[in-house]
Amino acid sequence: MKAIVYTEGGGPEVLRLTERPLPQPGPGEVRVRVEVSGVNPTDWKSRRGGPPATVAEQVPNQDGAGVVDAVGEGVDPERTGERVWLWEAAWQRADGTAQEYVTLPEAHAVPLPATASLDTGASLGIPAMTAHRALTVAEGGPTRLAPGVLGGRNVLVAGGAGAVGHAAIQLARWAGAFVVATVSNPYKAELARAAGAHHVVDYTAPDPAAEIRRAAPEGVDIVVEVAVAVNSGLDLAVLAPNSVVAYYADTGGAEFTLPVRETFARNLRWHGVLVYTMPDAAKREAVAAVTAALRDGALRSGEESGLPLHRFPLERTADAHAAVEEGAVGKVVVDV
Repeated sequence: MKAIVYTEGGGPEVLRLTERPLPQPGPGEVRVRVEVSGVNPTDWKSRRGGPPATVAEQVPNQDGAGVVDAVGEGVDPERTGERVWLWEAAWQRADGTAQEYVTLPEAHAVPLPATASLDTGASLGIPAMTAHRALTVAEGGPTRLAPGVLGGRNVLVAGGAGAVGHAAIQLARWAGAFVVATVSNPYKAELARAAGAHHVVDYTAPDPAAEIRRAAPEGVDIVVEVAVAVNSGLDLAVLAPNSVVAYYADTGGAEFTLPVRETFARNLRWHGVLVYTMPDAAKREAVAAVTAALRDGALRSGEESGLPLHRFPLERTADAHAAVEEGAVGKVVVDV
């Protein structure tokens, strides 16, 4: 079978196309014929660092979608032929989704509802699970999103045109929140509105905090933050008492500072989010909620839904990685 691998850290040029033996699923595993592989920032960042010392060669990409074509011991044979979305395929494993077939624990191959496309399935994984975690770390929960559980809460999504931002808008709307998104230009504003944001603010305008406050006069209860080092001042200006900033990236800087008295006096909280190291229970809740949102039609992909797709064939996976590294707006996918 065809696969993309790398054996050293570096730029996209370290990725190469090779032939590998067809893998066989072990106990508790399924083998998936990968149709679409999703590319995330963590994929190129991992590639820059090189494969783990215990791995001879690494197949990149955590997310994807395809069809189960074989199962290992202990797995229900009825899963054969099932359409699935994949998550954390390459976390602490040598085999990501940039190959024709991948074996992985069956819990990481989640049934994909018939109404959801394989493109949507490949766009979930890390972005949707990150968004779910960010929306469920507020004081008092909920720990799992469902229709109505965020009713009465105001959510601010920073970077509403990004993959995580897109998922956060859709999940927050599905859960009943009032959603404000920040963007940097009119095209991204269109995407955030298409995703379902109630109100969109250009953060490059003179006073974005005032605009956010006009939309949410009581303040924001949850911030899904992509650039905490840059936006900490803006977040402080719009947060309601007892609110939380859930940050998941170091876009714009690796450090930030906060005023001690103001943050403790208002009972404000900053909460870091990384899917790979978050509690297993939180991962299970995210998978369940994302699948439920899919069944309800609340998670969608494509430009008409606010998430443009940029497609590359398997042999051009290096170009796909470069596109993500260069900040492509939307979701980069590889047609395997």
